[in-house]
Amino acid sequence: MPTAVTTPVPVVAAVVRALPPHYHSQAELSQGLQDYWREGGHSFNKSRVDALHGSVQVRGRHLAIPMADYPPLNTFEKRNQVWIREAVRLGEEAVRAAVKKAGLELKDVDALCFTSITGLATPSIDARLVNKLGLRPDVKRLPIFGLGCVAGVAGTARVSDLLRGFPGHTAVLLSVELCSLTVQRDDISLSNIIASGLFGDGAAAVVIRGGDSTAVGPRVVASESVFYPDTEDVMGWDFLDSGFKVVLSARVPEMVLTNVRGNVDGFLQKHGLKRSDVTHWVAHTGGPKVLEAFEQALELPPTALARSWESLRTVGNLSSASVLYVLGDLLDSGVAKKGDIGLMMAMGPGFCSELVLLRW
Repeated sequence: MPTAVTTPVPVVAAVVRALPPHYHSQAELSQGLQDYWREGGHSFNKSRVDALHGSVQVRGRHLAIPMADYPPLNTFEKRNQVWIREAVRLGEEAVRAAVKKAGLELKDVDALCFTSITGLATPSIDARLVNKLGLRPDVKRLPIFGLGCVAGVAGTARVSDLLRGFPGHTAVLLSVELCSLTVQRDDISLSNIIASGLFGDGAAAVVIRGGDSTAVGPRVVASESVFYPDTEDVMGWDFLDSGFKVVLSARVPEMVLTNVRGNVDGFLQKHGLKRSDVTHWVAHTGGPKVLEAFEQALELPPTALARSWESLRTVGNLSSASVLYVLGDLLDSGVAKKGDIGLMMAMGPGFCSELVLLRW
């Protein structure tokens, strides 16, 4: 009989998070935003804005640039130029630190995947980082735009898929989200007010190796994508002359409640597992209602999503980077043991969900 061929399983070798240095409490940010809208000639109910910003349970967030530098950025062009500059700066910081943490050198990187939903660049940010980082000229690049909050999990899955075809290679997934540069000065809709209190700025870099038996991180065992038909209006952007206008439907928690249990149970069943077999839940920090919907739908104990809740309260929702922050917190804690099962999960524009099964 022919010998069975076993494909090496990709392993997460390191996760590094990078935050801009400009940190403000939620109260400071809320006041700054209200001044920003007021200067634009808009009237609003201050108590209502304060209540909405308080309801998302975020204590403070980091900004890409000093707060005083935002008002002059009165066009999409100006904001996007800042996004490119700061995405390159923060991305370089995150990748360098992640590769070092994995015990590797930058010349060891065979592929670089970049994801963001908060700005546009051609050449893409990954291309702009090749020279800055001194990556090899034959590095494979994969820029991803449009997946939004789900891209941290989807990026982990797609990079792992790539490495299954190139065992022995090393890839870096980089997420940079500078949500503050998308806030619309002329939009005081409920969606924009909530988003302006929820989303923050940050980057994360994940080093994944194609079957490194010496690495101690979790193996990426499997992944699954789920697309929900006719839900394109649930979340995303409307692209205006002024830039990115947020689309954020109140149906998002409903979508989680309706779908996530069946998605998770079906995915786990394919691999001979049940929810009770999962030790570590790595959930995107979508907001209080989204996290509560995850807990309710999956019948999770109060401690299961503790890291997601703490990340939300500390730095806010960082779109695609958020779930990678939670994964980084888990790895740095050292609590995971050999044989433990983990599940990464997120939802995003499409509307869709992504699941990644981890095993230590």
